[in-house]
Amino acid sequence: MTVQNTRSGRIDAILAQELQLPRNQIEKLIKNIGISIDGKPSHKSSQKLLGGELITYEFQDAIKQEIKYAVDFDIEILYEDDDVLVINKPPFLTVHPAASVKEVTVVDWLIQKGISLSTISGEERHGIVHRIDKETSGALIVAKNNEAHIHLAQQLEDKSMGRYYLALIDLPLKEDCVVDKPIGRSPHNRLKMAVVPNARASKSAFVKLAQSTKSSYELIGAKLFSGRTHQIRVHLNSLSRHILGDSLYGFKSQKDTISRVMLHASVLYFYHPRTQKFIQVQAPLFEDFEALLEKHFEKESLHEKIDSEHICEYFTTLY
Repeated sequence: MTVQNTRSGRIDAILAQELQLPRNQIEKLIKNIGISIDGKPSHKSSQKLLGGELITYEFQDAIKQEIKYAVDFDIEILYEDDDVLVINKPPFLTVHPAASVKEVTVVDWLIQKGISLSTISGEERHGIVHRIDKETSGALIVAKNNEAHIHLAQQLEDKSMGRYYLALIDLPLKEDCVVDKPIGRSPHNRLKMAVVPNARASKSAFVKLAQSTKSSYELIGAKLFSGRTHQIRVHLNSLSRHILGDSLYGFKSQKDTISRVMLHASVLYFYHPRTQKFIQVQAPLFEDFEALLEKHFEKESLHEKIDSEHICEYFTTLY
């Protein structure tokens, strides 16, 4: 694809305006794929242009990728077409490789399946538009090509794509609420995030879904209006509530009986990057989450309460 530049300025700013995309996505395009300016290759997003240059870029998709670790499992596919894939990520599975990750990842599974993936997020994050923490389960969308990736990233930016979460917490909320508190790195523990004055703006909504009949536990729904690390856990902690199994923000003793953070990305919604059709997908709960519901909650009306249509309706009064 070719763009005839008509103004001066940084190349990333010029392309962001020309393509109507966030500058951070343009920076990834330039860094990871590269462009040509008057026939000369460039990977420098800060390069200054004077005007009159011919900018050429190509959304080149992955051709050959290597599996870093053996894949001996499968993942449920919730939705798939030529542009996107939605999976139900199991708990205890890391989404993408990193220097600190010494185990199989979702990306390894995608490569083994021979699924075409976007490359705009770099060598180790092929196809990954957004992520879920290792212990968190649920709906995860994957871009099969760079055009889809850029459009989905734009939806993340403008919040037209999002997820509704289910969480099991240790004490009931007093009421449905919105928490609008800034989140940054904890000054006391570098492994944790915290509500920190003048940090990045962060907003979450929580709704009460069902209270346990045999304990103080409560099933809640959560929606994010921003995407900070550990956001749901940090905002619940600010309310003196904690997700079951969360030994970082909650109680370490729970790890003896609850092996992971009981947080599940239940509903994912987005606009298809090619057709612009609104798509909503629900990810079934995993066995460990279901077992806790079975043990502590009345099951008769519970599945109706966590149906995707009902979950979406719960939040309409909060925003």
